[in-house]
Amino acid sequence: MIIILVRTLILYIFVLISVRIMGKGELSEMQPFELVVTLMIAELAALPMEDTKLPLVNGIIAIFTILFVQITISFINLKSEKARGFICGKPSILINKGIINDKELKRLRINMNDLIEQLRTKDYPVIKDIEYAILETSGDLSIIPKSNKRPSTVEDVKASPIYEGLPTSLIIDGKINYGNLEYLNLDESWLKNILNQNNIATAEEVFFCSIDESKDVFIQKINKGDI
Repeated sequence: MIIILVRTLILYIFVLISVRIMGKGELSEMQPFELVVTLMIAELAALPMEDTKLPLVNGIIAIFTILFVQITISFINLKSEKARGFICGKPSILINKGIINDKELKRLRINMNDLIEQLRTKDYPVIKDIEYAILETSGDLSIIPKSNKRPSTVEDVKASPIYEGLPTSLIIDGKINYGNLEYLNLDESWLKNILNQNNIATAEEVFFCSIDESKDVFIQKINKGDI
């Protein structure tokens, strides 16, 4: 009994430290690979606790290996948008400008009852009130309501809601998304002109840049302390 107690305590502390090292993102909505990592760590920790014949160090080494792989994948996701799309997938637009994307629903094997249930849990039971419904890579459903259905703000009291549409990312972590530029019928010279207007020489200086359907551009530069 004492041996089991000590082994359990050691593994608990080690798993707790591992989860803390992985970061707070693991404790909220998880990406598919993060869920796999969490399940594997739980299983690897349970085996040495259940079977005292297994060397404790085997479980610790296995957990450390999984932790190293998770940190490596997270770093790759941080630096490469292509790798992030391959590992985590891409968000799926289920409702686009108020129109249900039935092809995307079929591809994801989601029926209308499931979609309506998810919309109700987000307090949007009426589909015609929704501009966009996006299934995120974490599995959560994000909803952007139509302008006249958004909660009132101080600005709304004095002005009519402005249609913004769905923001489209142009630059992420210093890298230009040429696919989105082409989709919006824009080019790199236009983007460079916008950056010059904001006293930015190159796209490498930009952490995130997006544009909405009213052509309003949002730009956030890279914090020099993060370089």
